[in-house]
Amino acid sequence: MKATARWAGAALFLLTTPLHAQIVVVPRHVVGAAIVSDIVADRQAQRDARQTPYAAPGYGSISTAAAARDACAEKALHQAGPSSRLIGPARASTMSTGWEVEGVVGSGDGDIPFVCSVRNGSVSGILLK
Repeated sequence: MKATARWAGAALFLLTTPLHAQIVVVPRHVVGAAIVSDIVADRQAQRDARQTPYAAPGYGSISTAAAARDACAEKALHQAGPSSRLIGPARASTMSTGWEVEGVVGSGDGDIPFVCSVRNGSVSGILLK
């Protein structure tokens, strides 16, 4: 019985200390923290976009000719519009710092050739002719 009284006394002591006040979660603080977290994530995304403006999302650092073809084809399709499609395979040729990719995108306006440059692991430019 004495041990139970000691535990009850310890529990009562913990409930009356300032430690108990720190356990309480205030809903407006949670909402405020979520908003701040979203703002920080948006700012980080903006900084990343400024550092690598032509990076292909989902491809990471492009290190093979096949990845260069895929990333450039995706960028060309995106720029040509939602109803566009790739006509034939894109061709990647090696350059000193990456690849040059050429291909043709079909859209409602006809076939549009494109040239894309992949340098230092990311898409550095694309030109729809």
